[in-house]
Parts: sequence; structure tokens; C-alpha cells
Amino acid sequence: MTAESLALYAGAILSLLFGYFPGLKSWFEGLGTEYKRLIMAGLLLVVSAGIFGLSCWKVIDPVVVCDQAGLIGLVKVFILALIANQAIFTLTKG
Repeated sequence: MTAESLALYAGAILSLLFGYFPGLKSWFEGLGTEYKRLIMAGLLLVVSAGIFGLSCWKVIDPVVVCDQAGLIGLVKVFILALIANQAIFTLTKG
């Protein structure tokens, strides 16, 4: 599994959780738009950093190289996760 696919899955799963999980959905709907965006971006940043950290510590099979180039690639992965998250949220919100 690649870092890109992990990030895309994470973005989609987070969007579906906040869109359909009963307690989470009602809490999330009560927030302002800017807070929703910040929460999603923050969670995706945590996921991206987790992928990087777990790869560097060899907890998971390395999907990211632990150097400057890997970090730059991780920024690209983070942006992909944001795109997937917002696209799924837009498509599934009712």
C-alpha cells in the first residue's frame, strides 16, 4: 500500500464518519464552516504525520522515505488527502 492510497482512504473515511456516524454527525453539523475545515485538515495532518512516523520507525512497511524528499512527498500526500476528504464530504452530505 502506498502513502497516497493510505491518505486517500483516510480522507474518505474521515469524511464518511463525520457525515454519517450518529453522535459525531450531529456535533459536527453544529460547527461553523471554518471550524469544520480546520478539524478535517488537522485530523488529516495527524494521519499524514502518523504515516511518516510509523514508516520511519519501521512499525509499518516503509511507505515514505525518511528524508527531506520523503517529507516533501508527504506534503503532496496531505494535499491528496484534503482533496479526497472534501470531495467525499461534498458528494455525500445530504
